Amino acid sequence: MASIKLLKVLSSAVILLISLSGYSLVLQTEPVFAEKPEESVEESEPLKVTIILQRVYLDGEMSEERIVETIWSMEDFWAKYDKWQLVDMEANKAVFRQEYDDISPLLKANGYFGLSDEGVLTIFNGRPEGSNIIQSFFQIDLGRLESIKRDQLKKGIPIRNKQCYEEVLETFKPYTVIENSEEPG
Repeated sequence: MASIKLLKVLSSAVILLISLSGYSLVLQTEPVFAEKPEESVEESEPLKVTIILQRVYLDGEMSEERIVETIWSMEDFWAKYDKWQLVDMEANKAVFRQEYDDISPLLKANGYFGLSDEGVLTIFNGRPEGSNIIQSFFQIDLGRLESIKRDQLKKGIPIRNKQCYEEVLETFKPYTVIENSEEPG
């Protein structure tokens, strides 16, 4: 009789163990067959790119601004620079250019029209006497130039805005030296 009781207790224990192990399989939250591969679990890293923004002005000056851009979305990146012209692109660098219908900040701050030693209409960084040349235009026929205009150029004509820049060029264009392009024949 004791062996029958022992057999009943043992069989109850075995059934209990089997049912508990089956119950734990049901409680698993992530089945093995549904597991994702590691590479698809990782999120893509943002791209860091050096951006060079070139601004080109009417007077030929070009300024450059360098920034490091973190790109999360290429669509957002291209939308941000849609008004710029892409000039160069490498793996971690992009160069954009934009032309401005204005004179450069340098000219507005310190630009002066004057004459070089050779009589060329020139823009100087500062007054003409001994200053750095920024840009040269055309040879002036000093013989045809009125003395008041010659004095203005000698002293230096400040360039404060685009209108002044264009007016000075137009004023002195008629005094351009015209070279004889005919070859002796």
